[in-house]
Amino acid sequence: MRVVIDTNVIVSALLNANGIPASILALVLNGKLNISYDNRIIFEYINVLSRKEFCFDSEIINSLINYIRKDGEYVSAIYPVIEFSDKTDKKFYEVYKAGAAEYLITGNIKHFPKEKTIITPRDFMEILVK
Repeated sequence: MRVVIDTNVIVSALLNANGIPASILALVLNGKLNISYDNRIIFEYINVLSRKEFCFDSEIINSLINYIRKDGEYVSAIYPVIEFSDKTDKKFYEVYKAGAAEYLITGNIKHFPKEKTIITPRDFMEILVK
């Protein structure tokens, strides 16, 4: 299953190893989910995960980014004409659409168009267990 994962989900996964976002990241790292990305997403992942307030180990960040680049799916994004309240989230939507991902997983649903496959981590896990 192909997914696009917003940065807030990755951050949450690394902050709480027992949370739902961590379960989603584990599915990616175990090859159960295929993560789609482009260079803008990778750049955001690196910048946000490297913030001092998170104190994430640089080796963990590098390993995660290398895994995504190696085993994820690079997508050449399309640029749909659509307005976003938070323009930094638009890249995730563009990759989701261009890569025909089944789901876009985000903790910020309100920043995205209302589509049934743009969902929270909790809703995503509920779908998987059905």
